[in-house]
Amino acid sequence: MALVTSSVITLHINGERYSLPVDHRTTLLDALRERLDLTGTKKGCDQGQCGACTVLVDGRRTVACLQLAIAAEGREITTVEGLADGDRLHPVQQAFLDLDGYQCGYCTPGQICSAIGVLAEHAAGWPSAASADVRPAAGPPPLTADEIRERMSGNLCRCGAYTSIVEAVARAAESGPASRTAVVPGPKEPAA
Repeated sequence: MALVTSSVITLHINGERYSLPVDHRTTLLDALRERLDLTGTKKGCDQGQCGACTVLVDGRRTVACLQLAIAAEGREITTVEGLADGDRLHPVQQAFLDLDGYQCGYCTPGQICSAIGVLAEHAAGWPSAASADVRPAAGPPPLTADEIRERMSGNLCRCGAYTSIVEAVARAAESGPASRTAVVPGPKEPAA
């Protein structure tokens, strides 16, 4: 019996469908960058430590270097290329631009995707390690600078633009519905 090590998969990325043959060991990051030419998602450490490759999978933050492409089949993937609405930037992108939430720009796509996930998680009431009251009844904690720093801590900026990044996330939070792109599902209901 032959061992099957590749498959043809269909990925749903930024509202488009892509079918491609992949080796089962291909990461989502490599499929995006090397197979589909979606190079906005950056390869940093390739070990899930820096966050440069953060994308949204079903609205949740995911480091694409640790996600196998085959495991993402049938899920909705959003990369930095899919955030703008035509010429209108996503509110998080606009805030990063307005407040210089970048320097070299290498980490920026991952920072932006992570920030969108952060805002959706916060809006859904998810606490963080910086939250004073983690009881569900307490609702979302205030989105202070400490909350933003804690929630964004998985994304490194080698240039040190953290102050501007925190300000950009706070500005985007003030600009309207946090879940315009990201949707953070709540707990699943038990099957009847």
